[in-house]
Amino acid sequence: MTEGSGIPDELKAMVGTMTEPVIIEVERGAIRRYADAVDDQNPLFRDVEYAKNSRYGEIICPPGFFGWPIKGGGLEKMMGVIMPAMFKAGLFRILDGGVDQEFFLPIHAGDVLTCYGKIADIREREGRSGKMLFVILEDTYLNQNGDVVAKARSTIIAR
Repeated sequence: MTEGSGIPDELKAMVGTMTEPVIIEVERGAIRRYADAVDDQNPLFRDVEYAKNSRYGEIICPPGFFGWPIKGGGLEKMMGVIMPAMFKAGLFRILDGGVDQEFFLPIHAGDVLTCYGKIADIREREGRSGKMLFVILEDTYLNQNGDVVAKARSTIIAR
């Protein structure tokens, strides 16, 4: 471990580590099923004619839905990278600290996204019950034109 820090060197060295890209196909049926699952009746997410006549020209994804990965997701791959190192360091108490999402451009049905996951940061904080590590995982989503459409930052809290 680093002097004065509870962050194991092995974990610190992982900051900046990126996953292989994950390809995600966004299709109308998946958008509708997601909108149904979250009970969002917005016609931009389900009505083709309505969406075609809107400024978007096609059905778009509701916030938080990025389509389905063809093979494995960025966050899942990143968890597979960091969890063994956390367990090795004796960090067995793991808590989901939530996800922050930032949207830049609409995601349309028919888009093909590329997602890159990375370990963005690891920091330590002192809490009432002792030291905790906060691991920030970041997924960046680019569309087929190379434009960043969204970022998702997941926080994992470990003790």
